[in-house]
Amino acid sequence: MDSHRYTRRDFVKAMGLGLAAFAVPGCAVAPQSRNDKSKRPNIVLMMADDMGYSDIGCYGGEIHTPNLNALAARGLRFTQFYNTARCCPTRASLMTGLYPHQAGVGHMMEDKGYDAYRGELNNRCVTIAEVLKQAGYSTYMSGKWHVTKSIQPDGDKHNWPCQRGFDRFFGTIHGAGSYYDPNSLTRDNTQIVPDGEDFYYTNAIADNAATFIREHKTDNPFFMYVAFTAPHWPMHALPQDIAKHKGRYDEGWDALRAERHKRMIETGIVKSQWKITPRDSAVPPWSQAEDKQWFARRMEVYAAMVDCLDRGVGRIVSQLKKTGRFENTLILFLADNGGCAEEYGSSGAIKPNPAEPTVLKPMGKDELQTRMQPTVTRDGRPVRTGHGVMPGPADTYIAYGKPWANASNTPFRLYKHWVHEGGISTPLIAHWPAHIKAGGSPAVRLAGKLCHQPGHLIDIMATCVDVAQAKYPSEYKGRAITPMEGRSLLPAFDNKPVEREAIYWEHEGNRAVRQGKWKLVSRHPGGWELYDLEADRTELANLAEEYPEKVEQLKTMYESWAVRCGVQPWPVNKPAQNKRKKS
Repeated sequence: MDSHRYTRRDFVKAMGLGLAAFAVPGCAVAPQSRNDKSKRPNIVLMMADDMGYSDIGCYGGEIHTPNLNALAARGLRFTQFYNTARCCPTRASLMTGLYPHQAGVGHMMEDKGYDAYRGELNNRCVTIAEVLKQAGYSTYMSGKWHVTKSIQPDGDKHNWPCQRGFDRFFGTIHGAGSYYDPNSLTRDNTQIVPDGEDFYYTNAIADNAATFIREHKTDNPFFMYVAFTAPHWPMHALPQDIAKHKGRYDEGWDALRAERHKRMIETGIVKSQWKITPRDSAVPPWSQAEDKQWFARRMEVYAAMVDCLDRGVGRIVSQLKKTGRFENTLILFLADNGGCAEEYGSSGAIKPNPAEPTVLKPMGKDELQTRMQPTVTRDGRPVRTGHGVMPGPADTYIAYGKPWANASNTPFRLYKHWVHEGGISTPLIAHWPAHIKAGGSPAVRLAGKLCHQPGHLIDIMATCVDVAQAKYPSEYKGRAITPMEGRSLLPAFDNKPVEREAIYWEHEGNRAVRQGKWKLVSRHPGGWELYDLEADRTELANLAEEYPEKVEQLKTMYESWAVRCGVQPWPVNKPAQNKRKKS
């Protein structure tokens, strides 16, 4: 079998399923004694960047992800888990157990003059690393940080990982950059340059994470945060990885969306009554698309990036097994937002113009890369953008674009930035062999379980605190700490409900609240829409006119939450006189 072409039988075989897939809310477990701290698990929290809901194999994708599939086949897959629709707000929420505005990152890395929009983690929140370190955990991080606006090597570092609870750090402080020459590359508190001509950031993130596991020699458990940048633009992938996916996308995005949707229904990820959303009106039918070879190449590179990420996950898992820690390690894997429709670098004329000679100074081997988009590669080639540039190599810098993002978010509406389901829905795989057990008949024991309970990033802090038998502080280093917002997912691991009132979102004026099956959502600057997500999770039947009382109830709840969390009307304008106290 070609490794990236799946039939239904191939797919369910790779997942460890029989042809009848089983969907149950949780699974039978062997409960852990709540007062036996010697049994506390290691925790490995892994996150992809700008990856859509349906990209990986165990959520319906055709991309070759055997390592994630294996974790899903022996663990739990949450089908209704949510992020915050954007990279740095998600990271702030994930790390603190708060809504991003409460942590000071209501938008991006810019101070907009309000405490909820400082572009920095504030001192009224604590990170998972800070909390678990006080409970005796070692703490490691490899990958993208992106919760501070201070990235300069000689600048303010109070919000860098080692100042926010991590014992060891390898990765980037900034939010995006070349995979061959990433900007703000840092080890602990010192910025560094890539080590070797074969440096590729996804591999480096995974390899450093595996090294942290191998070098962890103490008896105390550890918490490790692995924040991959793949598959965020630019579309950079190694030639051998791209070659594996050659030709896979020649049939285009329409065929891909239909193929994924069918597989998602067959495996229970989505319900058959949830109709796939229409193709984005800005995207032409594949049959009418020009430059098909270029479009196909962009998705081939994207798939290669996810494929490489999956192999990195495999190396981390392998190191857990080699060190005897695999059985009692809770592994969580998710994504920071939905597929990204941004057309970064992929429109307009090719720049620099290949017909004009370009002389640029190559960087010295010890020079730090500080640009998000470098102008030149380390060996002196000008970095190219524009319509028609074939992505993959270091001298290119483009995104995969809206048509493929529409496919990545199958079957949902919209993308990163927006809080309709396409922007906020993420896979969440939870794998913990010492606790999450298969049960029932032999057929069910082979099935990867599906958990259909809604959850949100704010729940990750609560879950870590719960399983680590730690204590979330009311004060930290003499400062009052905002109470965490989330709920522990441990009951879901035990096949029990996770009780909550509601879940809320706001990003760039896009707003939403979900309570039970009901979701009230608005795409800025539009009005409110109401959906019954049990019947219509693809948000195609707006019930706002039919249920005005429900709209008013949820709107009132949202407005109360927004005031409590410091949400400002979009666009956020700096106050005329900013008399804020420093956070």
